[in-house]
Amino acid sequence: MEIWQFNLRHLQAVAKIVELGTVNAAAEAVNLSQPAITQALGRLEKQIGLPLFERCFNGMTPTDAARLLAPRIEAAMGHLNSPHVTMSRLRALLALADQGSYAAASKISGLAQPSIHRAVADLATAMRRRLAERRGKAVVLTDAGQGVVRTFRLARIELETGLSEIEALKGRETRRIAVGAMPLSRARVLPGAVTRFIRSHPKVRLHIAEGSRAELVEPLRQGALDLMIGALREPLMEEDLVQTPLFEDLPAVFARAGHPLAGSDPSPAELARYPWVVPQHGTPLRDSFERFFERAGVRPPAVPIESGSVMMVRQLLVGSDFMTMLSPDQVSVELEAGWLVQLASLPPGLGRTIGMTCRVSWRPTEVQRAFMDDLLAASDVLPGTQQTNLSPMIS
Repeated sequence: MEIWQFNLRHLQAVAKIVELGTVNAAAEAVNLSQPAITQALGRLEKQIGLPLFERCFNGMTPTDAARLLAPRIEAAMGHLNSPHVTMSRLRALLALADQGSYAAASKISGLAQPSIHRAVADLATAMRRRLAERRGKAVVLTDAGQGVVRTFRLARIELETGLSEIEALKGRETRRIAVGAMPLSRARVLPGAVTRFIRSHPKVRLHIAEGSRAELVEPLRQGALDLMIGALREPLMEEDLVQTPLFEDLPAVFARAGHPLAGSDPSPAELARYPWVVPQHGTPLRDSFERFFERAGVRPPAVPIESGSVMMVRQLLVGSDFMTMLSPDQVSVELEAGWLVQLASLPPGLGRTIGMTCRVSWRPTEVQRAFMDDLLAASDVLPGTQQTNLSPMIS
C-alpha cells in the first residue's frame, strides 16, 4: 500500500474516533458529516483489508489495526500542523523537492505538471509564504519551503510506518529500519547488532547508510534515517535530536609496523615530533587528540592531513611515519595482520561516548525497538568498553 491512495482528512477521522470514541464526536472534530465519515471508514477498511472498529451500541471500539494506525496519523498531522494540507498537495511538494523540476516531479509521481504547479501554488497561498522559486531551468526551495518540506517528509514517514505495521498485522512484512553508520559504529557495534537482529527478524529490511555525522545528520532530521550510531556530540546543537549513550570508547595512538617509535613506550613530547592524520576540528576524536597533548603540557603536533576515513588513514600510515588516534576496534584487522602497531594508550577521561542519535519526535516500531535492544546487547560484549544504560527516551 502507498499512502497516496488515502485521503488525509479521512485518516484524521480514524484517529479522532479512536480518541473520542464516537463518529459524531469525530465528525465535529474534523468538520465532516457523520454519513461522510461512515462512508469513508468503509472505504478505508476496504483499502487496508482489515476492520478498524467494532461497532457497538454506545460507540466505536478500535481494533488492533486502528490502535496501530491512529498514533501514526496523529504524529503525521502534528508535523503537518495545517488544515490546508491535502494528500495531493503533500505529494506534489515532496515530488518537486526531491526532483528539482516540475517535469521530473511529474514523471516520478505520475501527476500532471499543471496539477503539481497548482498544488504547490495553492499550498503557498494558504500558508502565506513562498515555497519555491525558479532559478534557470531548476526549481529551488526557499528557506520557508525547506522547513515545510522537512515536516512533510516526517509526516510521510509516520504514515508509511503506520501502513507497514498494518501489513505486518496481516502477516506481510514490509517494515524497515534505516540506520546511519558513523565510522566507529561500523567496526564492531553495528555488525554485532545486525547479526543478532537478523536471526530473529529475517524479513525486516535493513538499510545502512555510511558516512560522517555531517553527511548523515540531515537525512536523520528529515526522516530518511531512523537513527544514527557513532560518537555523540556535547553539546548537541540540534534541538530536534536526542542522544542515547551506549558505551565509552578509549582511543589509542597507532602507526605503521617498524615506525621509529614502535616498541619504545614514547612520551607525548616524542609523539609530537611526527606528523599526524586525524579528523577535522569539531569531532570528538579531534577533541581527544588535542586534550591528550594539552594535559601533558605539550603543544599539539602538526596535522597536515585531516581525515576521518579509516581506509585512507590506514594507507597513509602504512607508507609513512604519520601517526593517528583511533579506537582499537577500528584497526583490529590491521593490527592482526601486522600492518599497524599501537604506540601508546590514552589516559582515562579522554574517551568518546558512543551511542545513538534519534529525532525527538521519533516513535520506534516494535521491530525498531528490538533492533535497539540488539545494539545494547552488542555494546555490552565489546571488550575494553564501559557500557551505559539505554535512555528512557525510546520508551
